Amino acid sequence: MPRKPAKFREFTETYPEINKAYENLGDAVHQAGPIDKKTRELIKLGISSGAQKEGAVHSHTRKALEAGAAKEEILQVILLTLPTLGMPSMMAAMTWVKDILDEQT
Repeated sequence: MPRKPAKFREFTETYPEINKAYENLGDAVHQAGPIDKKTRELIKLGISSGAQKEGAVHSHTRKALEAGAAKEEILQVILLTLPTLGMPSMMAAMTWVKDILDEQT
């Protein structure tokens, strides 16, 4: 697994209790239903794209790959944002995804 960004590591070291609570919340929502890990990560990638959160798009692209998602599945998630978000937002998300996919090659 790639190293987490420095600012995130700094946050977790400065506020370990808050980070643990955040991780526990994440674990709870992930276990709240029947959706498998790969699908959850692809959904979270779509949500992150819609919210235009570059760091979250990077993170969920990595997590989707780790969960077994294919490059083509990840790219399709981003393409699916086009009708709803529009071309500029979709292109921003595509750029952020490719930041991570390019690291993999």
